[in-house]
Amino acid sequence: MVTARAAATFEPVDRSAAAARGFVRDALLGWDLPEVVDDAVVLVSELVTNAVVHAGTAAEVACLREDETVRIEVTDRHPERGLPSFANVTLNSDRYADPDGEGGRGLLMCSALSSSWGVEYAAGRKTVWFRLALAEQQPGTRYALPSLPGGELPAADGPVRVAVVQLDEHGRVRHWNADAEALFQHPADAVFGRPWAEFAIWPQTPGLGLGDTLRLARWEGSYTVRTTDDVVRPVYGAHVRLRDSDGVPTVLCLLVREQDRAVLRSPGTSVETTATAVEPLDLLVGPVSPDDLSSLLQRIVERARDLLDADASYLLLTSEDETEFELRAATGLPGPTRRFARLPIDAIGAGRYDSARLPAVHEDLAVRPGSAPLLADTELRSLITVPLKVEGRLTGSLGVAAAQPGRYDNEDALRLQFAADRIALALESARLSELERLRRGSLSFLVEASDLLAGTLEHEQTLALMAQMAVPTLASWCAVYTTADTAGGAELAFVLHEDEDRIDPLRALLDKTAAPDPVRSPGARPWAAPAETARALGLADSPELAGLLGETVVLPLSARNRVIGLLVLGARYGVRFRQEILELGEDLSRRAALALDNSRLYSERTATSQAFQRALLPPELPKIPGVEVDVFYQAAGEGNEVGGDFYDLFPIREGTYGFAIGDVCGTGPEAASVTGLARNSLRLLAREGLTAPQVLTRLNAAILDEGSRARFLTLLYGELTPREDGSTTLSLVCAGHPLPLRLRTDGQVDQAASPQPLLGVMDELDLTAEELVLAPGEVLLCVTDGVTERREGRRMLGDEGLIEVLTGCAGLTAGAVAARVHRAVERFAPEPPSDDMAILTLRIPTQRQN
Repeated sequence: MVTARAAATFEPVDRSAAAARGFVRDALLGWDLPEVVDDAVVLVSELVTNAVVHAGTAAEVACLREDETVRIEVTDRHPERGLPSFANVTLNSDRYADPDGEGGRGLLMCSALSSSWGVEYAAGRKTVWFRLALAEQQPGTRYALPSLPGGELPAADGPVRVAVVQLDEHGRVRHWNADAEALFQHPADAVFGRPWAEFAIWPQTPGLGLGDTLRLARWEGSYTVRTTDDVVRPVYGAHVRLRDSDGVPTVLCLLVREQDRAVLRSPGTSVETTATAVEPLDLLVGPVSPDDLSSLLQRIVERARDLLDADASYLLLTSEDETEFELRAATGLPGPTRRFARLPIDAIGAGRYDSARLPAVHEDLAVRPGSAPLLADTELRSLITVPLKVEGRLTGSLGVAAAQPGRYDNEDALRLQFAADRIALALESARLSELERLRRGSLSFLVEASDLLAGTLEHEQTLALMAQMAVPTLASWCAVYTTADTAGGAELAFVLHEDEDRIDPLRALLDKTAAPDPVRSPGARPWAAPAETARALGLADSPELAGLLGETVVLPLSARNRVIGLLVLGARYGVRFRQEILELGEDLSRRAALALDNSRLYSERTATSQAFQRALLPPELPKIPGVEVDVFYQAAGEGNEVGGDFYDLFPIREGTYGFAIGDVCGTGPEAASVTGLARNSLRLLAREGLTAPQVLTRLNAAILDEGSRARFLTLLYGELTPREDGSTTLSLVCAGHPLPLRLRTDGQVDQAASPQPLLGVMDELDLTAEELVLAPGEVLLCVTDGVTERREGRRMLGDEGLIEVLTGCAGLTAGAVAARVHRAVERFAPEPPSDDMAILTLRIPTQRQN
């Protein structure tokens, strides 16, 4: 049965949700139903928001008082809205809303908070209704409510004595007036310095104890006081917490006889008060998920805003060192308020943060500008802030603000403080879980980063890896600057953005921005130059840079006591970096700097080595009339272009050419030094008119003269002279080298020389030259032992394998023969060759061209 009804219509404007909350709150309080106000306000706020914001229609709100319930209806003109989706409903229809979206959240909350709810459809309209059960009121319960206008004057049945008892911060009596002596028959001298708990007998009912009540800003209720003859006298008390002239908190207790309670009781209250005092707000709806702290905090600030009929709300959490607050969640804050913005807890001269560890009520922020930094340059005037504490340690702060001055009083702060105390432990537990996940993720990230950076010595690849590891894990975009050894600033080397389409506009902006100074000071420092450049060029609002430039920091890349570059990390507009992210960025910059310096040193040394080694290779091979020549060369060892194996082909005199292929013991730069000695000596001695044996004898002496740096050398040296008939005469000396192979036109292969002593071992050598004539179509193949000693396990290619490969090369050009031999060597084993390899092929064409 409906015993009372109230209704109102709200137009589709931004303030309709707040107006609807106020309407429902006033209606229920007018019906003396404060116990259902909070849930009703939250549900109406969501349903009206759905109607005026998402549906875009006016909303009609009706409150109906029934015998045991309150029914509230919200009607809009958009009946096509979907129902909320549940776990047992298949999401294959447009009638069901996304449970994570805004549209279905109000209905989901109806399901969670109300005793029953439903949706009724009519032509052109839809009504969502819910019922809230009216709990039976407990005797002695008082709700912290704004005072209602009107009311009767309090009455007393005789002379009224008001005992004034003042307690210090430890709950000991420090003032006792004459009425207190008359009421409780204790002289003042007998009670000074004694704990108030010796006299006050607190009710043994669920709720706050005496110690907790004395810490409240204000409290009213009934309890008893023991007199001198142990008589228990019921009293009604009003406690107010104050601070004395020295800033020390005290509690002023005003006490009257229970029958005179009307003297102290706040006007307009219709129920009695006891030690249970104010009913706190419930800021947590549903289970607390420690794995999603951000969503949990956002739900809390939205609920705090709705329950206190506020325009904005925010929640700050302390940093690990408890010196700063971080903005972790906010709703209704206008302007460029950034998530993770950092604010000092104990700022000097900042009124708001002087009391960060105590509840505070600001009736009008315009009176004290700057007392609330987060609300600067906003139209918000009223503010309540309460601390979040766990075991006495400050863990955060919750703020609720409204545009209307004087909106909140101490009772509102008291309710919000109770609510904060109830959620503080759950939030701290979720925050610690988040920090632990971040630490584990940071360790995994740094391990992976170290492995990737250690896996390359290429300078350009190291730059790319640095940026790819930073984006998007640490930042939305990243830039790497490098510094040269010479005097000068940093140069932009690499740019990366999480959106590939924005890389070019970002690079163009950074090219026009002066590079940050390569300062060696550790830690991240802010860098506002890109945003200033964008504003100066009129590009700040351009589509290419829209939302691109938020907080930007610079981290030095320091290695071996010098700054070799800079790592720039940038966030999206409106986002600030968390302290944990900046610390992780510092760890990454240290590892990246060392890897970058190693790649730089490697690149420099490789360039030096390659320049030196290219000087040891022969220049462009001369063209010999009537002879095809092809060479393949491959040095073992990363970064080496030449090693122990070498080759050469050079003119000696008109019509005669010298060629050589050799192998110095070992590989790498040490062997290359002997290579240079051998190649240059061969050219010099051959052009002196010496025979092939004489050339090698003197080269042997030169090698032995190197002393401890000498290395033995196998060498095939020959001189060739093309003849008029198309054939070519060769004079060969094979000093310890793999024997040259001769491929005849019919595919037959035979050895073209006999073995003789190698060089660099004995002082006296007895060498002889062997003469050979290559007919047209024949091939002379000369290789080093890197070819014949190619291995796979116990198998070796050997001379027989090389002969078999060469047998199938009849009719091929010199280049084709060299390529087939090289391919056979590569395919013989899956592993890359471990020894230097040189292949020299000489072929006499079947037809000579004059």
